[in-house]
Amino acid sequence: MVSKRLSREVGHRRKFLAIIDDTPECERAVAYASKRAQHTSGVLVLLYVIEPDDFQHWLGVEKIMREEANATARGALDGYANKVRQSVGIEPELVVREGKPPEEIHKLIEEDQDIAILVLAAGAGKEGPGPLVSAVAGRGAAFPIPVTVVPQNLSDEEIDSLA
Repeated sequence: MVSKRLSREVGHRRKFLAIIDDTPECERAVAYASKRAQHTSGVLVLLYVIEPDDFQHWLGVEKIMREEANATARGALDGYANKVRQSVGIEPELVVREGKPPEEIHKLIEEDQDIAILVLAAGAGKEGPGPLVSAVAGRGAAFPIPVTVVPQNLSDEEIDSLA
């Protein structure tokens, strides 16, 4: 159960959440979500989740590894934010979390009651649609808000016409 969404209340705006990761399809999700936010006077939220498994090798270097992971996350978010500013002229909200992506997505949705749509992109390769799309399709992992899945092979023109 998800808390009531406030995006239609006075003083609130509907937010579109896109996940930033190292998958090639990520860019398509950001393109679609940013266009939807622009066309509906909404807000784009970009989330990067750092998986903590990367830090459990040696205690002495854990701090350095965590700092490097945060720098990588900030760099990726800044890169996508710059693309969004240039292409659609909106200022996205940037969020970095540490944990398992599905859990952190759920937590952010629960904490920010203006987030109303989760936008993911499906990969077009033989490996399948990608880990997050697979998690959404799996039992018990459904997200508590509507999810839009954007095919990786959509062009900018096609995204613009659909958004």
